[in-house]
Amino acid sequence: MKKNLHPDYHTVTVKMTDGTSFETRSVFGAEGDTITLDIDPTVHPAWTGGSSRLMDTGGRVSRFKKKYEGLGF
Repeated sequence: MKKNLHPDYHTVTVKMTDGTSFETRSVFGAEGDTITLDIDPTVHPAWTGGSSRLMDTGGRVSRFKKKYEGLGF
């Protein structure tokens, strides 16, 4: 078996956007490094199911709803 074939798997700290942190194992960085997240699953609407509002620029959404209002959209 070849030596140094696999990356080093070590403990790192992940810091969430709200300031909380946890330890996990990763091949990222070096032993003891901290990964600081810009976006994390505790606050991002893709993971939280948050309601995002659709921007109606130029009335496109209004025209679509009016055109297809009888179809149950």
